[in-house]
Amino acid sequence: MKKLFVLGALAAMLASGTASADTSGKKIAFSNNYAGNSWRQAMLDSYAIVTKKAVADKIVAAADIFTTADKEVPTQAAQVQNLILQGYDAIVINAASPDALNGAIKQACAAGIVVVSFDGTVTEPCAYRVVVDFKDMGKQEVEQMAKFQPKGGNLLEIRGLAGTSIDDAIHAGILEGIAAHPEFKIVGSVTGDWDQTTAQKAVATILPSLPDVVGIVDQGGDGYGAAQAFAAAGKPRPTIIMGNRQDELQWWKEQKDKDGYKTWSASIAPGVSSLAFWVAQQVLDGRTDIPHDLLVPYLAFTQDDFEAELPKIVKGGVASHEYTQADAMAAIKANIK
Repeated sequence: MKKLFVLGALAAMLASGTASADTSGKKIAFSNNYAGNSWRQAMLDSYAIVTKKAVADKIVAAADIFTTADKEVPTQAAQVQNLILQGYDAIVINAASPDALNGAIKQACAAGIVVVSFDGTVTEPCAYRVVVDFKDMGKQEVEQMAKFQPKGGNLLEIRGLAGTSIDDAIHAGILEGIAAHPEFKIVGSVTGDWDQTTAQKAVATILPSLPDVVGIVDQGGDGYGAAQAFAAAGKPRPTIIMGNRQDELQWWKEQKDKDGYKTWSASIAPGVSSLAFWVAQQVLDGRTDIPHDLLVPYLAFTQDDFEAELPKIVKGGVASHEYTQADAMAAIKANIK
């Protein structure tokens, strides 16, 4: 398992210099464009857990959550504009598009509002971005697949939420991995919305038209659904890259116990929403040394360590981590060049 941050002495060293301004009267809003899968639900839960305590501790005055009813950019742009009018001091955003929201983001910045994007980040320069190297994660999927299927073969790709920066980056990484491993060929692609039910239906629809598939590369939340679709169709079980969901890891364990099934799992921790909150709080606190791009590691599990994590994940949940203010300060420190 990749460690999210090495804290300890570093966090203790930073703790004495947390505040140069009072943020107790500041209001932070969270703009979220989609809540229709287990990862997004865990993301919202982590944000609520951390921010409820921050409000109770009078670190901020409010940390309200706003989720749009659809996945459309115009709806989220209107939501951001409403948050501007409501007088929030900062907006944390999981964006529906990397660039289509830039106009609304620029309006927020012009109004003196701090904007911190994460997961689905934005390209507007005035915003901050808490980013995972999703392209590397996609490339690593193929690198790992090459270990499990050394002879290569046909792959099915399950993509995520169309139009988001995450989907684009993971797909680009997968293509880069394929270029480095020409023994593999993508013979089909479906959209799974990072949701096992959606993925299962999409995979079931395309399966009859596919040649034999040795593996599935995906984006998380879709591995178990893909496994169910292959089983229902009576197709040979492929090597399915997983996305840290409880149902995926449980299925992996069952297959491993049965015949030693091997795979790999990776995803951004849903609790990164809480890290974005603390980054916004630190900017409001007057820190001027925070880079606009903060790179944080993704969370990965191997054949050797996934079983130890499984009991810690609630049924239907996702492996995660709630971040503290000290975590945010450590992340900022690690990204200052």
